[in-house]
Amino acid sequence: MSAVVIGVDFGTLSGRAVVVSAADGTELGTAVHEYAHGVVERALPSGGPLGPDWALQVPQDWRDVLAIAVPKALADAEVIASQVIGIGCDFTACTVLPTTAEGVPLCEAGFADRPHAYPKLWKHHAAQGQADRINALAATWREPWLARYGGKISSEWQYAKALQLLEEDPELFTLADRWIEAADWIIWELCGQETRNLCTAGYKGIYQDGSYPAPEFLEALAPGFSALLPKLEHPLSAMGGVAGPLTPFAAAMTGLPEGIPVAIGNVDAHVTSVAAAAVDPGQLLMVMGTSTCHVVNGDHLAEVPGMCGVVRDGVVPGLWGYEAGQSGVGDIFAWFVDNGVPGSYAEEALERGISVHDVLTERAARIPVGAHGLVALDWHSGNRSVLVDHDLSGVLIGTTLATRPEEIYLALLEATAFGTRTIIDAFEAGGVAITELVVAGGLLKNAFLMQLYADVTRRPLSVMETQNGSALGSAIHAAVAAGAHPDVNAAARAMGKVHRNAYLPDESRADAYDQLYAIYTELHDHFGRGGSSALHTLRKIRNAAR
Repeated sequence: MSAVVIGVDFGTLSGRAVVVSAADGTELGTAVHEYAHGVVERALPSGGPLGPDWALQVPQDWRDVLAIAVPKALADAEVIASQVIGIGCDFTACTVLPTTAEGVPLCEAGFADRPHAYPKLWKHHAAQGQADRINALAATWREPWLARYGGKISSEWQYAKALQLLEEDPELFTLADRWIEAADWIIWELCGQETRNLCTAGYKGIYQDGSYPAPEFLEALAPGFSALLPKLEHPLSAMGGVAGPLTPFAAAMTGLPEGIPVAIGNVDAHVTSVAAAAVDPGQLLMVMGTSTCHVVNGDHLAEVPGMCGVVRDGVVPGLWGYEAGQSGVGDIFAWFVDNGVPGSYAEEALERGISVHDVLTERAARIPVGAHGLVALDWHSGNRSVLVDHDLSGVLIGTTLATRPEEIYLALLEATAFGTRTIIDAFEAGGVAITELVVAGGLLKNAFLMQLYADVTRRPLSVMETQNGSALGSAIHAAVAAGAHPDVNAAARAMGKVHRNAYLPDESRADAYDQLYAIYTELHDHFGRGGSSALHTLRKIRNAAR
């Protein structure tokens, strides 16, 4: 019987399990489980209201993925459990939660009516004020780690969310024995012992050069905040390592053999690098879904303004792994389809058996570049890179009474491509060469969008040959943990799936997009770099009125 490995990807709205050959990465079966609670944004499951910009999740939804999707994937693959030699998991990040010393989430420990007892999802942006204070103090103190994060810590990361917990629910802050990334918590559920991975600690937890920020710095932010450090501190494990054996309880839950190796947890975007065989310096991976995460390796340390982080060995051993990102991409397109499209478009989609996105994309593809007269800013979920400001919001200019829905939709597609080009420009200006773009994630199925990105960036696009990039990446790490391959680089080359240069830029369209990009950059700097405070003022007015 051939050996197989399991990869489980925990996304924003669902979890996906994939069964692959440990030898060459051939996908044999897959299954998806939608979270029963999705993203908790307006009210707790118990009914308590949430404020603006909150985004929580329910841990039981994650367990259900293990209990439901993993057995279904095995059945789909038509393999037997004894063929499985390892399992790996990845998670959105920073998705972080407070737990007891035994790993019990506080929302399951008698505090279901307290918002701060729940996991804060990556797109929880209600801690922007705390992030602003962290950044201001770090700049004043000249903290050496600040430049490793492009000069600003995001409200999405661990420390801003933890400071919000301390200041808004100090009792729960004290009761929390652990402050742990979901990527590590789910591994705890599988192998019964706490582990911490280097990736999330470095990119989301300000772990640099062997340490976290000093207690004195945390105390200067808020008295008692240094108590966060014991909740974080734990030996860190490298990618591809073994967290422990699968426990009898987890084996019964998943239907997998007791004792098989469980790989160290990882971040969804970063683990996808090995699945896309994008592990060499200069290969920029774009994991495009509800948001986009940009990951690239380099052979030297550079400090690029506006990046999310640079971590030694953060993606693959021996290289510096750089991260940047856009907080809203697919989410923006979905928002417009849900809120800005006439019923006639939905009727056409229903009649033709396609989605409203497909209808809009077909119509957008017939519009010459610039013919809509529009430019948008892709800040509907704030800006992760390069401004690192989640109090910003979306902008659309150029509309007239003749503007059609597909024209607005096209402008939103273009805005996300312009945002990616801004990130590429920042990397190259900071000394990190970008030699290739590799796309993974759910949005790569939109061929028009992929061609648009090639045209806007003036670069060829390679694409993953699977819709299960993150899950495949976790399976690759599981194969390394199980000893099927010597390291993640070798496993990536044996098991990764990528189609090189699938989309080439059209020079005439690229020339036209240069003109629109110049306008995008003008608006980007005006609204995002101090030319106008209008977006921040509108956010304050909105929050005060709710």
